[in-house]
Amino acid sequence: METKTVKERIRETRKEQNLTQKQLAEKIGYTQQTVADWEAGNIRPTSDAIIALCKALEVSADYLL
Repeated sequence: METKTVKERIRETRKEQNLTQKQLAEKIGYTQQTVADWEAGNIRPTSDAIIALCKALEVSADYLL
């Protein structure tokens, strides 16, 4: 069984919803660079960012994490 990382789940879910990094960033109040850094694995989203991502992407925290 393949386990996906947080960065892969963010990217995959964003793309499934046809959102650009910039559109997602605007939706959650972060910068496009921050979203890019999450997806690249350079930084991990904070708990507040996870909550915002879950709401914006309509997924559970369990799914993202």
